[in-house]
Amino acid sequence: MANAQSQGPGGRGPQPPRARRSPLQALIYWTLVLGVWGLIFLVAFFAVFAVDLPDTSKLYDVKRQPSISYLDRSGALIAVRGSQYAPPVDLDALPEYVPEAFIAVEDRWYYYHFGFNPWGIIRSQIYNMRRESGPLRGGSTITQQLARNLFLTPSQNYRRKAQELILAVWLEARFSKKQILELYLNRVYFGAGAYGIEAASQRYFGKPASQLSLGESALLAGMMKGPSRYSPVAATDRAARRATVVLDEMVEAKFITPEEREQAFRTKVRVNPVLANQRAQYFTDWVDDQVRALVGEPTEDLVVETTLDLPLQASAEQAIQRGVAAAKGQGVEQAALVSIDGEGRIRAYVGGVNYLQSQFDRATQARRQAGSAFKPFVYLTAMESGRTPATPVVDEPVKIGNWEPRNYTGEYLGPINLQKALEQSVNTVAARLANEVGTSNVAATARRLGITSPIQLDPSMALGAVEVSPLEMAQAYAPFANGGFLARGYGVERIRTASGRVLYDHNVDEPARQAVIGTPALQYMNQMMRQVVVQGTGTRANVPGYDLAGKTGTTSDYRDAWFVGYTGGFVTAVWTGKDNNTPMRRVTGGGAPAGIWKDYMAAALPRLKVQPIPGGVVDPTPEPDPIGDVIDGIGDLFGGRDEEPEPPPSAFDRRQPADPPF
Repeated sequence: MANAQSQGPGGRGPQPPRARRSPLQALIYWTLVLGVWGLIFLVAFFAVFAVDLPDTSKLYDVKRQPSISYLDRSGALIAVRGSQYAPPVDLDALPEYVPEAFIAVEDRWYYYHFGFNPWGIIRSQIYNMRRESGPLRGGSTITQQLARNLFLTPSQNYRRKAQELILAVWLEARFSKKQILELYLNRVYFGAGAYGIEAASQRYFGKPASQLSLGESALLAGMMKGPSRYSPVAATDRAARRATVVLDEMVEAKFITPEEREQAFRTKVRVNPVLANQRAQYFTDWVDDQVRALVGEPTEDLVVETTLDLPLQASAEQAIQRGVAAAKGQGVEQAALVSIDGEGRIRAYVGGVNYLQSQFDRATQARRQAGSAFKPFVYLTAMESGRTPATPVVDEPVKIGNWEPRNYTGEYLGPINLQKALEQSVNTVAARLANEVGTSNVAATARRLGITSPIQLDPSMALGAVEVSPLEMAQAYAPFANGGFLARGYGVERIRTASGRVLYDHNVDEPARQAVIGTPALQYMNQMMRQVVVQGTGTRANVPGYDLAGKTGTTSDYRDAWFVGYTGGFVTAVWTGKDNNTPMRRVTGGGAPAGIWKDYMAAALPRLKVQPIPGGVVDPTPEPDPIGDVIDGIGDLFGGRDEEPEPPPSAFDRRQPADPPF
């Protein structure tokens, strides 16, 4: 029995114990096993992710989108839109610290890896697993970034990252480190439409890349984390902090010395003034859409000659910023301004206080109630039906249907004339007048002069329950300033190719001027609106020494405030309010808007060859009005007496939703 138990399987003798592998043998064995499985994994990896890799045969092809250069009326550069590429720059032509800045902050181990950094990938995956929201972190090397820029989309997902890794290895196998770095610097996007280090240097600093300073190089390298977020134009402080990080990394990598870093801190970096000023960006956005509508998508570089006057534009933007800042305590948050000449040429165009903070264009995209700035269309309709400035009326309570408009002061002036009623923006008289001449006729007058937005015909339209844009108001007042002719606002004079071929000319086949106001109605209206500025609700807008006229406007609950004024052949409309359509604190058209208007026009008028307002003063002259003369001396705390912001009844309230689409 014992013998049977000692036999091995099959009746063979006892088997010797299996010899244990030595540590070296174990190492070799498991290395082979892991190598086989690694090879299987790599084959599967490539089989899964390489099947739809993009075509790499067009490595050096550049899909260049033409640029569009916008010039003001004197030929000064306003802005450049579209992609900007420059000839590839040779790495040897750059100062050594230029590529070193990018290596220090983007890929410290660039010269030691074969396209990807395993430790960087591991760190990024740990971060991604821990994150609760937000984009994936890729841990990409410069080679991987180049692969993505050349061949892939910026979408962040694991498939794209895997393909990025495959292409990075392919690039490393085919090109030298110098060639890869050169390709990277010549193709990476720097924001503001600039692709490549040369285009970025020209656009941001107005110099070739070969002349970049250490500080400028650090700023450009810092933008790789986010061209918009770290733009030296749009986010100066953030860009400066990021450039400091780049310089610190360069010191740690021993690319520069601490002394060189300190010298870079002491050397002021000057951004290209065309970009730094960010002037006329709302206007450029507006005409950019029109260019494509006029000539289609450009296939070559274009030059657009515009109507804008950059010195006037600068004055307008400064006046808007100062005026909103001064009225901030009264709840004024935004403003818009449009100036056009008698031919309809837009000379200044401001769509908001700060373009970098909000690109929503309040000059044309916003529609806000006009308030009493709409009353001139009521009075013009009345003048054309036979009334004059001296026509007697009575300021007293009035009821039209279920609507009872009230005056701003809550008081009534009794017997006055139409000139005094417009001068003091009396609500009851305007409401009764529109009812007498017909709101449909008032609407037809407004459309004839240039209002293009829908006009509701309820009685409240007499007090401006009509939603319009500042551009519409400017062009609708233009006939008062230019002798009675229609003047549609426009911004593009001519579009030509960079070689000089004209694609569009505004003056070619331009229709004959259309008269929209006759006499004596035009003279009557100008006579009355002069008095608004001289002794009425718009006295704060008066610039001594010039022939001026205009009208204030304030809407229900002080949500919108306007001043639209003009001299001979030149009109400016100003609006103030809030984007969310909530009330300001008793801001009237005779306050902040009139103040902005005066600030701007005081700078603009000496530059313009202004003429007197056409028509002069005509008879019959208004009768003396002792009561009105007493009221003329009464001002409110907000820069002059203004009309009551009469809220229309709920059935007439046609306001848009509050928040505009930013």
